[in-house]
Amino acid sequence: MPKGAIVAEKLTRWFGVGEARTYAVKEVSFEANWGEMLYIVGPSGSGKTTLLSMISGILRPNSGSVAVDGRDLWSLSDDEIADFRLNTIGFVFQDYHLFPRLTTAENVAIPLILQKRNWSEALSTAAQCLEIVGLGDKAQLPPTKLSGGEQQRVAIARAIVHQPEILVFDEPTASLDGETGRKIVSFVKTDILSAKRCIIMVTHDSRIFEYSNRIMEMEDGRITGFQQGQTV
Repeated sequence: MPKGAIVAEKLTRWFGVGEARTYAVKEVSFEANWGEMLYIVGPSGSGKTTLLSMISGILRPNSGSVAVDGRDLWSLSDDEIADFRLNTIGFVFQDYHLFPRLTTAENVAIPLILQKRNWSEALSTAAQCLEIVGLGDKAQLPPTKLSGGEQQRVAIARAIVHQPEILVFDEPTASLDGETGRKIVSFVKTDILSAKRCIIMVTHDSRIFEYSNRIMEMEDGRITGFQQGQTV
């Protein structure tokens, strides 16, 4: 298999059968590079989230392939794919998905607990990640005591705590005001992206386009073009 960060070849996913079949993604091929922040943009229903799900091991394609660091993802067993998601991918969602009954440090530690790491070690590592995102003094607070931008930073800390190679962001600024959204994405570009990491971000937010390395445009389940962003 080719060895880029992510290499997708003719990925296709449909829903329904017979005359009711609808293509969400149709023969999409692209490569994402190490050290790159690649945006996927397009109107609602263009296949962005479906594509994101296929390259991150959540949704199996009907045809085509995706390789992550040279490894053919969908040739793996279900258990191997689950391990892949746990160890290789970090997810950041629009709505944060934080547990209100846990402290911020406990929220961040969740991927490490799923990896069966020692609880005190997991909390210590989580606290270090909260320092990285500028929230070291908020470790013992519940998420409900944080602003939207702070909650998104907690979600980023949780996504990087297990040191994944691939970070996947799904509309990370949709619930934030423009200034906060730009600050969050600028921080991700400056402090989280590295030569050994690839970031894929689905977004509608043109206010953050300046922080991308490349922008991949989609419509009706297909790639319609690329824009060059900042230099990698």
